[in-house]
Amino acid sequence: MAVLVTGGAGYIGSHMVWALLDAGQDVVVIDRLSTGFRWAIAPEARFYEGDIADETLHEKVFTENNIDAIIHFAGSIIVPESVANPLMYYENNTVKSRALIAAAVKYKVPHFVFSSTAAVYGTPQGTEPVTETEPLNPESPYGSSKLMTEIMLRDTALAHDFTYTALRYFNVAGADPRSRTGQSTVGATHLIKVAGEAALGKRGHIDVFGTDYPTPDGTCIRDYIHVSDLANAHLKALERMRAGGGSLVANCGYGTGFSVLEVLETVKKVHGKAFDVRLASRRPGDAVMIVANPSVAKRELNWQPQYDNLEFIIKTALAWEDHLGKRNDR
Repeated sequence: MAVLVTGGAGYIGSHMVWALLDAGQDVVVIDRLSTGFRWAIAPEARFYEGDIADETLHEKVFTENNIDAIIHFAGSIIVPESVANPLMYYENNTVKSRALIAAAVKYKVPHFVFSSTAAVYGTPQGTEPVTETEPLNPESPYGSSKLMTEIMLRDTALAHDFTYTALRYFNVAGADPRSRTGQSTVGATHLIKVAGEAALGKRGHIDVFGTDYPTPDGTCIRDYIHVSDLANAHLKALERMRAGGGSLVANCGYGTGFSVLEVLETVKKVHGKAFDVRLASRRPGDAVMIVANPSVAKRELNWQPQYDNLEFIIKTALAWEDHLGKRNDR
């Protein structure tokens, strides 16, 4: 049986492809290459360039391959952009996910792993760390678009022979420890990615958006998870469903929060040199603080993170950023 990875040319998706191949899985990738890179897809995977909502492409992919699972990453992910252009996010993240779910039902694909987000919680009202029972209150169209997809998956699972796992990630960072892939998107907004670019002189400075939040140093607090640990959680979710496990929603994080300024200080420590940090006003849509309680993922998926260390996350991110600067195919 084969696994279809949507967005497999992107940051997390390319790590997922490698993780599946390392586990001996047969892998198929759909990506329209709007932000991903053809070279980021492991050569052993079968690649189809196109849109996840294209029904003609669906027919080709699902009839040419014996697919029993979809791992769905494709979508738009920038919170401030979603505030400025909400309809694009509802189109890319919700409408097109609906088309992909419909294809899963049509072609009798029984298992679906969805790349969701902690943005479905907004700023939690309860006690940190956040559990899956926290009220869902997204503060951006990005978060809302992902929550709508979770709802579609829930209702589809009730109506069809279909099981899903929605993994709500926190802040994904770092790169493959073997430097096979990493965050390569031009203009990416991930904090550790941007800090790495500033540290290596690829940009003149980094902005800190908001220093007046109700946190110890005034900057937002996030839970940073290494991308390889996240890919492994998806693999564990797939294994669980194939073994007969039911549908599940689970947080993916480490349960430890770091502020923006703490992360930047750690980047400077790991890199060994300072870089220009500028304080700026708040961005729309940013939650104050969000940290995961990952106990459901650990218990239900038997997920055991290997890289729960901010310095290691940053070390792999900097190594990839340095490697990326030497490529000539971007």
